[in-house]
Amino acid sequence: MTPSNRPRNDVKQPARRSVSTSRMQMPLNESELASGLDAQRTAQLEVLFATDGPLARKLAGYRPRAAQLTMARAVAATIDIGAHSDSTLLVEAGTGTGKTFAYLIPAILWGGKVIISTGTKHLQDQLFARDIPMVREALAAPVSVAMLKGRANYICHHYLQRAVSSGRLPSPQDMAQLRDIIRFAKITQSGDKAELASVPEEAPVWGLVTSTRENCLGQECSHYKECFVMRARREAQQADMVVVNHHLFFADIMLRDSGAAELLPSANTVIFDEAHQLPATATLFFGDAISTSQFLELARDITAEGLQSARDAADWVDLGAMLGQAARDVRLAFETQNAKFPLAQLAPDHPLFEALADLMAQLATLMVTLAAQAERAEPLLACLRRTRELHDALEYFQTTAPAQTDQVCWIEVFSHTVQLHITPLSIAAIFEKQRADTPRAWIFTSATLSVKGNFKHYAAQMGLDAERSMSLPSPFDYAQQALLYVPQGLPQPAALDFIDALWEAALPVLEAAGGRAFVLCTTLRAVNQIAQRLRAVSHTRTWNFPLLVQGEASRGELLERFQHAGNAILVGSQSFWEGVDVRGGALSLVIIDKLPFAPPDDPVLAARLALLEKQGLSPFVDYQLPQAVIALKQGAGRLIRSETDRGVLMICDTRLIDKPYGRRIWQSLPAFKRTRNLNEVQAFFVEAQQG
Repeated sequence: MTPSNRPRNDVKQPARRSVSTSRMQMPLNESELASGLDAQRTAQLEVLFATDGPLARKLAGYRPRAAQLTMARAVAATIDIGAHSDSTLLVEAGTGTGKTFAYLIPAILWGGKVIISTGTKHLQDQLFARDIPMVREALAAPVSVAMLKGRANYICHHYLQRAVSSGRLPSPQDMAQLRDIIRFAKITQSGDKAELASVPEEAPVWGLVTSTRENCLGQECSHYKECFVMRARREAQQADMVVVNHHLFFADIMLRDSGAAELLPSANTVIFDEAHQLPATATLFFGDAISTSQFLELARDITAEGLQSARDAADWVDLGAMLGQAARDVRLAFETQNAKFPLAQLAPDHPLFEALADLMAQLATLMVTLAAQAERAEPLLACLRRTRELHDALEYFQTTAPAQTDQVCWIEVFSHTVQLHITPLSIAAIFEKQRADTPRAWIFTSATLSVKGNFKHYAAQMGLDAERSMSLPSPFDYAQQALLYVPQGLPQPAALDFIDALWEAALPVLEAAGGRAFVLCTTLRAVNQIAQRLRAVSHTRTWNFPLLVQGEASRGELLERFQHAGNAILVGSQSFWEGVDVRGGALSLVIIDKLPFAPPDDPVLAARLALLEKQGLSPFVDYQLPQAVIALKQGAGRLIRSETDRGVLMICDTRLIDKPYGRRIWQSLPAFKRTRNLNEVQAFFVEAQQG
């Protein structure tokens, strides 16, 4: 977070493009979105998606879907327009539409250089390893494809060698995992840690054998020629299609480091899958953050590199220890944990400011020592650069940033670390500038982008014109396959007895479903409360439903156990509201504790709502409600994942019925059959099991 790391707008413009200034104010209909697509391409798409087309011959059980073809035409037309001017398409495609193939086929055939950005690394792997090869083979299209992730996903030869040389790891498990990594590094072509199944991606040892933007030695590294990160980036430069994730896409815009700067400017078509995640991800990267963990990592690296390259020049152990203690003192300035608050809320005599002053002093001392020794070794020079950057970032956070009215400075306290944030109140203007000089085709797609088919909220967040937007319904028969149940007699979610009442209402539904349930909570506190009650009831009743709780294992492991058990109950929060695909009878009930309104005490949300009010808008109607609708649609979308799935969506928040805005919310959900009668829910499960 340095003053120079402000949003950049120096993106190159492809020479063959020109900017179109014509804008329509009203959204176009489906035929207008596909208009301009020439007859030959239109006919070609119809053949490709036909019952006897190449996709049908390649995919078992394939059947044409009208919405899929409609989307493919709109994507193709957008790419066509993007060949000579800026063009944007927003597509909300309901679950089961087949949106992946709907954008992949026109992109492979006519997209030119294509970047596909996904919401998660899991989806990235799925696209690269399964979906794209399948479509490419079906089309017999000779396109080259590369996948690019952030550098923390690739083994770093330098830091692997250093970890081996140090010989000191916290536990025998770490040592065993390091040995696996050593063997893997000798045979892997990609260096991607996701390919090494024996070492979990969240294992601490990965932090010792991967690099960060701050500590990478770049071209001065003795392993630069065989560097996995550089190899992946070279392949991305040469490929026709590059699969990235949203974090990397925005990091590329902001950082422009080590060859990745040419990734975005060379593209003719950019496709965002799971595009509903973009506002949050863009906010993260167009803002800035410093964590005390960065100072602890710097202290560790200074000690290691100093002892290796200039042992006689300074007491590196003492210097590293003093920096580490200063970083820990920043955490000790707060008695609470898991708290967020604006910087302006702190009193001038708060212990944080003294701790930050001491941290600044330690950094200043280190800069003097490192400057005198930096010429002795590139790693020491890299440590000097990092020390200067962190010093400037702290200075910026305390002085310049708080004076800016278009951003908020805030603090997040965890159990062991503190993060200092500078967050823009809106990323719309920033993202619009990034796109202004780079005319190309931009496609934004997700199952949840609109409120009742209206894209105004999403478009405003991203600085987009919603004229080219479409909402395509799911092909699933929700009225027959699913039931929306809102229990009667529940108190308001803010009531003290809400969890008790929710539990009493949920218990007979869980029994009727035979487990096979996700319980999705809006807070971790609710997760723990529900899990505690489930453990207790398992002892008093003859239940054989395995209980899985977020935090007890990785998300991937919990999902694998859930699907394998067939009758488990999984209790989770944000991690399980989206990006989870459980098909078949293992998941037949989704319980949502309450409408997912963001907590109003969140510093960024509070500042945004205050700004909307100052602009004469309604913070609730124009921001909080649309955000909650999109989040709820994601949670509800976990239930029905195929044409044969059947299940109940239970929402334990009577505001859906009692409040005037409730109608707007449930009308944005799929067309479930609705009930408030428990007997009807129980009968639904009996019928589903008999069927």
